[in-house]
Amino acid sequence: MHWILLTLAILAEVAGTTTMKWSEGFSRLTPSLLLFVFYASSLTFLNFALKGIEVSIAYAIWSGLGTAIVVIIGILIFSEPLTLLKTISIILIIAGVIGLNLGGGRA
Repeated sequence: MHWILLTLAILAEVAGTTTMKWSEGFSRLTPSLLLFVFYASSLTFLNFALKGIEVSIAYAIWSGLGTAIVVIIGILIFSEPLTLLKTISIILIIAGVIGLNLGGGRA
């Protein structure tokens, strides 16, 4: 259950960051309001996930996978360029998340 909550936290954080881009600096009302809803949801899910997952693991996974997914969304939705450095960085982030999971954490 805690891993499901962490997954929901990641998805909500990614949705919040995506709507932040769409809010255009808080100049568009609906995306601006949604970004607060998504970030509040993300932190709530993360908080409950921490009941069963070590904070060092949960936070690293939450921030790392969130970052990697946002980079991919930037490329696919916002037409940001895919560079060699971005590709290597995403691979390293995912490798780090895998390494943390292999290292353990409360289930």
